[in-house]
Amino acid sequence: MGQDKLTVGLVYGGKSGEHEVSLSTAFAVMNAFDFDKYDIMPFYISKQGAWRIGTKLTAPFSDQEELKLAEGEGTRTALNAVFSRLYGSEEPVVDIMFPLLHGTFGEDGTIQGLFEMADIPYVGTGVLASAAGMDKVVMKKLFAQAGLPQCEYCSFTRSQWERNQHELLQGIEDKLGFPSFVKPANLGSSVGISKAKDREQLKAAIETALRFDNKIIVEEFVDAREVEVSVLGNDEPMASVPGEIVSSSEYYDYAAKYISGQSKMQIPADIDPDTADRLRELAISAFKAIEGSGITRADFFLRRSDGAILINEVNTMPGFTPFSMYPLLWRETGMSYRELLDRMIELGLERYNRKQALIYENQA
Repeated sequence: MGQDKLTVGLVYGGKSGEHEVSLSTAFAVMNAFDFDKYDIMPFYISKQGAWRIGTKLTAPFSDQEELKLAEGEGTRTALNAVFSRLYGSEEPVVDIMFPLLHGTFGEDGTIQGLFEMADIPYVGTGVLASAAGMDKVVMKKLFAQAGLPQCEYCSFTRSQWERNQHELLQGIEDKLGFPSFVKPANLGSSVGISKAKDREQLKAAIETALRFDNKIIVEEFVDAREVEVSVLGNDEPMASVPGEIVSSSEYYDYAAKYISGQSKMQIPADIDPDTADRLRELAISAFKAIEGSGITRADFFLRRSDGAILINEVNTMPGFTPFSMYPLLWRETGMSYRELLDRMIELGLERYNRKQALIYENQA
């Protein structure tokens, strides 16, 4: 590791609808890294799931297109590098992996499981928290268990829908009323979400969502402000100041998020200090409820009618360009983008070292 520089494996792209977003994130992170402290090993995953590994970087790429590493070595070489610790190599190819994959196969626990099997440190949440944070239904059950206030919802699987369509529709109408929001349970970034204003729209929305997932969640409509809090840490997490999403579109959808720029962020949110403190407390409770580590962004509703705080969801791999809510909230709280990257790497190494101290076999 000459000169005590860490080699960070930056993993981006991925077999996900958010492939392009991941490239933007990777480019931003690569350009913010302190190359006096770190060398970067780029790992690009194509939309088909094939891996490419590039040569070690001691300075950032000048163009985002270069991230695709067309000339890079293929999947076998890339995975050999990830698993180099298990081959007993004197010096692992990479000291810590930094996944910047949004959505499926990136923030759902699968890549985290790969890193655990490879016995390599990695940045961000572990397998359980990533999987729970990606599955909206499991997440809501954990929130309920932790006593976190949230909106009413119904959930069901494809096979339940095929068997009991009429009963499910009736149950949703009775419990949630209209309008309601229909979402695939396991997709990031608001893809496949529809707002239903009557039974016909509800049925169509469920059919749409079933194209993206085998499990569906339907939530009551809440007339609310959308407020977000960034959480950072392992056993003693800290929460940032809250920020508000002010969206002109009907709900904060994929286009408003990434394409049309229809939503704007107000940081810090214009809320009273007591509400801000409560949001920070609840963000940490949500982080603990999913057994989080590293980073997570907690998203809340502030109901307009009575000011009640309801947790909407947590995002374990939030948008991470310098213009994304997660790092902007930390900047407002007093931590720069570069300092944040340093801290995330420290937290990943800390968690790994703590796990290394555990005994995994019966030594009696």
